[in-house]
Amino acid sequence: MIGLKRIGLLGCGTIGTEIAFAIDSGKIPAKLTHLFDFSKDTSEKLADKLKNKPQVTENVGLLAAAPVDLIVEAASQDAVRDNALAILQNRKDLMIMSVGALLDESILDIILAGCQDFKKSVYLPSGAILGLDGIRAVKDELESVTLVTTKNPRALKGAKFFETSNIDPDRIEKSTTIFDGNAQDAVKLFPANINVAALLSLAGLGSTKTKVRIVADPKTDKNIHEIIAEGKFGKFSIKVENVPSSSNPKTSRLAILSAIECLRAVCQQDIRVGT
Repeated sequence: MIGLKRIGLLGCGTIGTEIAFAIDSGKIPAKLTHLFDFSKDTSEKLADKLKNKPQVTENVGLLAAAPVDLIVEAASQDAVRDNALAILQNRKDLMIMSVGALLDESILDIILAGCQDFKKSVYLPSGAILGLDGIRAVKDELESVTLVTTKNPRALKGAKFFETSNIDPDRIEKSTTIFDGNAQDAVKLFPANINVAALLSLAGLGSTKTKVRIVADPKTDKNIHEIIAEGKFGKFSIKVENVPSSSNPKTSRLAILSAIECLRAVCQQDIRVGT
């Protein structure tokens, strides 16, 4: 284990569990040394399943102060808002899965300042979409970006959107557009479903100029994301039909694989392909 990066895990749900298994199996060349979940029972159950037993910390503060090189957040937007700066202050790099938190400009500014002040890096995996390298490359010539996300209503259940809407996800019988607006509003109303909109915004035109349409379709068994980008460079469109995670329909399998690959690339010195 000499020379391997030491990883701390914040959040032991679907994505956190898969990352832990990938490290434990050697797929990611690192060592998972500490973990924390807001449910202690969840974190202890995950630790018990691993061959190389990490230490379960009592709170996020102890995780941030632990002797690790990088902390992976796989918990929630609130976990990012409440703890990202403390993690950077403790001289830890950070990988963020709940990217929607960064569409709050005050949070983004704090994290950017923390990276500069403490000379640490923050990593944002591509998640359940493709094409972010292209969006970044044409950013200065980009004129419009639209994301159309289609999911089964059961994958959208529990979103804040339904608290103030007269739409009942259990009563949707055909393909229905339930949201048509910008990324900033989409991320607030669907915090567990549309982190891809935040990533697209950060790579391109920003949260108010990135258009988002969310479609609930009871006949689909995929999480579908289509990106249409236009500008002086030309035009491109990308459509990804994701298989949902077997343990959580809100999470696409590609988002999990993207997180694992991002962390693997951070932990391994080799040729890096792509922009």
